[in-house]
Amino acid sequence: MTVLGDKLTPLLGKKTATALDEALGIVTVGDLLRHYPRRYAERGELTDIAGLEIGEHATVMARIEKVNKRRMRNKPGWILEMTITDGYRRLECAFFGNAHQRERELQLGKTGLFAGKVTAFRNKLQLANPEYQMLDENNESAMDDFVGAIIPVYPAASGVPSWSIARCVRQVLDTLEREPDPMPAELLKRYGFLELFDALHAIHRPQDQRALEAARERLKWDEAMAIQLIFAQRRFSAVSRPAPACPPKPGGLLEAFDQRLPFELTSGQREVGEHIGADLSGEHPMNRLLQGEVGSGKTVVALRAMLQVVDAGRQAAMLAPTEVLAAQHARSLREMLGELGQAGELGAAEQATKVTLLTGSMSAKERKQALLDAASGAAGIVVGTHALIQDTVSFADLGFVVVDEQHRFGVEQRDALRTRGANDTSPHVLVMTATPIPRTVAMTVYGDLETSALRVMPVGRSPISTTVVPVAEKPAWLDRVWQRVREEVQKGHQAYVVCPRIGDEPPSDKSDKRPPLAVLDVAAELEAGPLAGLRIGVLHGRLPTDEKDAVMRAFAAGKLDVLVATTVIEVGVNVPNATAMVIMDADRFGVSQLHQLRGRVGRGSVPGLCLLVTEAIDGTSTRERLAAVESTTDGFELSRLDLELRREGDILGAAQSGKRSSLKLLSLLRDEEIIAEARERAQEVVAEDPSLAKHPGLAHLVASVVDDERAEYLEKT
Repeated sequence: MTVLGDKLTPLLGKKTATALDEALGIVTVGDLLRHYPRRYAERGELTDIAGLEIGEHATVMARIEKVNKRRMRNKPGWILEMTITDGYRRLECAFFGNAHQRERELQLGKTGLFAGKVTAFRNKLQLANPEYQMLDENNESAMDDFVGAIIPVYPAASGVPSWSIARCVRQVLDTLEREPDPMPAELLKRYGFLELFDALHAIHRPQDQRALEAARERLKWDEAMAIQLIFAQRRFSAVSRPAPACPPKPGGLLEAFDQRLPFELTSGQREVGEHIGADLSGEHPMNRLLQGEVGSGKTVVALRAMLQVVDAGRQAAMLAPTEVLAAQHARSLREMLGELGQAGELGAAEQATKVTLLTGSMSAKERKQALLDAASGAAGIVVGTHALIQDTVSFADLGFVVVDEQHRFGVEQRDALRTRGANDTSPHVLVMTATPIPRTVAMTVYGDLETSALRVMPVGRSPISTTVVPVAEKPAWLDRVWQRVREEVQKGHQAYVVCPRIGDEPPSDKSDKRPPLAVLDVAAELEAGPLAGLRIGVLHGRLPTDEKDAVMRAFAAGKLDVLVATTVIEVGVNVPNATAMVIMDADRFGVSQLHQLRGRVGRGSVPGLCLLVTEAIDGTSTRERLAAVESTTDGFELSRLDLELRREGDILGAAQSGKRSSLKLLSLLRDEEIIAEARERAQEVVAEDPSLAKHPGLAHLVASVVDDERAEYLEKT
């Protein structure tokens, strides 16, 4: 008999266990049984081929529609070409060598499972040398792996096809021992859940759809509960830490600022401001996420909160991801404050404070003064990059930290800020993002943060039209792209051209996919070709800071017609005269990133134009993503579409750790009720048992679903 913690080698043999480990990171019985089927095929029901992604390892059930054998042109041997179909779309397959044997096995009209890496050949999706298993009703040994009408299809890898995983799972399930369930008996009874032993059997070998749904419900709950227990412990810990109380001060800076505002705050800004003000008045650290579209007024909300903290005699820090954005924030805060931000200068208001900028590339003299302003308390507001959290920077009394575009920072950088309060206190923290986040993602990824949203867009923003340019199918459209850029420049406007790569990096990998287009290469080609004669500038993250600033100033002043840049322009760049944006290799960017990038145009009185240039093939999920961006400019709607179209893989730090996601079944869109319910139950459990000492099963559940590295990631986030 086996248990979940057992290694697989004694059970499956060294060769199979090594293959599972190397291809999928599966080492124990528990790893294998939590490697759930990606989907299920009903016997006789073909797989939908639409939405396959180039580069993914896919398993499809399809019918053979066409078979053709021909000699190879340049060397001896044969190619067997085959077309398989789901009844609507077709997928090409090509087999090289040993064609005669395959010709006997692969008969017209037969149905089978085909597994391999999806590639593109002559603008068609193809599987090259796929592994296959034909579903021959008369062949008992071939059908042995697919007992029952519901056939599990597993996430697979090269050399480890879905049917091999199914065979291993069956072997393990046949010897699995029933262990004590990690879920408390009262929760199992309250929700009518299957026991874990029964759920694992039903998820891999479902008798019918009802059994499958019952198994999914229980196993989703395990994932939701494990994550929410970590956040409940995090919140419990946060409540026990002291923070500097910063109540509002009548007649202070905040009141003076509000009286001088040249516009009226929106209802959303007022409401969010009241929540933040109440949090800052408390003696425990505020941890709040503020999300809102570009230009929705997050900076004004953050500044009003910082002024409340300064009124309480403490300091506020604002952390930006790049020096360009930090400098822009400092200028913007000074402009909004006017004489209220000119402490120490002629003409300053009586109660004025000082806004100090601190970045890594300052001159020694400037840096020394900025450090002195922060350490002495002369600066009520300090703006900077990650340089702010270096040990050499000290604050007189840091009470509040604002983190802008928080997703651009590493977790260690954000964590370091929380230890910078005076007298063993933790500063209040407000993290801001212009990337809208669905509520369930906020509950799951930012589970220890209160969440606020600004949904009202600013008055006067011009509309932006977006068009996908599919150059693989319509290469002539690229010429028209550059004509449109010239037309905008002739009207007196400016344009951005965005590329995924700088161009001076070594090759990142040896994949068969061509490298992403690079700023340095594209700029040179445009200058010599379709945009010859225009004033073209180049901007990327590895330029020296003074060069970056000079390029941005030149573009903002209208001295450049076209700016060829990386995503360094994604946030904080404001040039109202820029009306067009061309995003090269748009398929290499995420939905939210594309939405952020196009927010750089349409910022003046003239409508904006965004052209998404791609070689992605129609029918792939990549093209679906681009079509979604083309269809709407609502960032909140796009954030949901983004989540639907991409696999929810990196929400627990998999992107940072390089590991696979901990979430196998839980959907952040469809399982909102489960997540919310698990959050409540987790809070109840942790309130009575913060360390889970009385709930060893739940502690074990957390460890099995969220490994140490991800737990640390969650703790720091």
